[in-house]
Amino acid sequence: MQLFRSAEATSLLLVVIFLTYLTSIVVSYFRQGRNLPGNVEDFDFHMFVPARDEEAVIGQTIDRLREDFETAHVWIVDDASDDRTGDIVRGRAAHDPQVHLVSRVRPDARTGKGDALNAAYARLDEFLPADTDRTALVVCVVDADGHLAPDILHHVASDAVMGDPSVGAAQVSVRMRNRDDRTPLPGRGRVANFLSRYLVRMQDVEFRTAIAAMQALRARTRSVGLGGNGQFTRLSVLDEIKQHYGEPWHGSLLEDYELGVHVMLAGYENKYINDTYVSQEGLTDFRRLVTQRTRWSQGNIQCIKYLPEIVRSRHFTSAAVLEAGYYLLLPLIQLLGMVVWPIVAWFLVQGTLDQGSTGIVEWGRDSWPLILLMVVLGVLPFAMWGPVYKVRCEPDASWLKACAWGIGMFVYIYYLYLTVPRAMYRVMRGRSGWAKTRRNAEDLTVGVTALEA
Repeated sequence: MQLFRSAEATSLLLVVIFLTYLTSIVVSYFRQGRNLPGNVEDFDFHMFVPARDEEAVIGQTIDRLREDFETAHVWIVDDASDDRTGDIVRGRAAHDPQVHLVSRVRPDARTGKGDALNAAYARLDEFLPADTDRTALVVCVVDADGHLAPDILHHVASDAVMGDPSVGAAQVSVRMRNRDDRTPLPGRGRVANFLSRYLVRMQDVEFRTAIAAMQALRARTRSVGLGGNGQFTRLSVLDEIKQHYGEPWHGSLLEDYELGVHVMLAGYENKYINDTYVSQEGLTDFRRLVTQRTRWSQGNIQCIKYLPEIVRSRHFTSAAVLEAGYYLLLPLIQLLGMVVWPIVAWFLVQGTLDQGSTGIVEWGRDSWPLILLMVVLGVLPFAMWGPVYKVRCEPDASWLKACAWGIGMFVYIYYLYLTVPRAMYRVMRGRSGWAKTRRNAEDLTVGVTALEA
């Protein structure tokens, strides 16, 4: 009985915390202001593109970046690729002085995205004249499959973002480019393509509603997190981070969020820009999704080590400390919930069964409001994002489809029951190596797909 009471109290506390956080992000999401574009000519932009075995997409990525952003330099980090990535970049660089190849070779290569970005930073430092205004130079990190919106630099250059000297970095919103692809798995059957479309759509819903709402709250608490795609950082801030921590990027599996923490610890603010976007490929199979999200959860756990420094820092407001603490501890909170909720459910069911059939009927009659409340609290916080997505992102979609997306989100979120325990297991085993996740354009039948190490 003592176990039941402890589990019941813990589960109630978790529900209160979750609903408080949910309310905060929803209110922040719908109260976001607009970001007015600025003057791109006030800044010098350099694009960092980590590329390991990216021959399927790298040529198109370079061409698109050079076409859409004529004044920007593009730095491709070939991380000891086994395919033709380096040759493709070398060919582009031979005819375009604003395309640069940064080659990494074994055994110093393939040690993580952070190390690849540090290599690009070092090469950029060598390339720049000594009198460069490093406060006006902005580094953008974009994935090899990333598509930056044509207006993105105008929003980054706005007075409220890089035009404000107190801002050190910015993150734009993310969306899935293949969300309307009817056959994400060519040559496969209807069921396989339906499930693949479902996964891609749920990722788009997740990024454009729930994750965007989290960032909207962070914008209010001044604790915006950086992502691995569509991340902009002032070069002078990267210099300060290197001076204090040895390198701008570090070894966490969530190196993007880790950089954002370092930017704030250095005394600068991160901004979130919802008015523009970077699009990327939504993962089309469940195995790669689980692997990606396990990596993210493990990265969260690795970054918990920064909590004491965050709490002590005078640059973090009390609200920012609470938000960052909740986010970093979220995998542990989720793991705790996976333990206590089944315990509570077991005791409730067991106690009811002990009363016999009459007791079950009476319990159901007397407890239906509680049962209804549990269903609502268990389903609505996730299913609500479908209608929100329709209103804010896909206004032409029907309400029937919006409700279907909502139910889909409720089912989709259960991937956490796989990823969080796996992440904790890997942390306990001291395992932190990963192979890169294959692009959808690659032949998925050849080689490993995000193999864990």
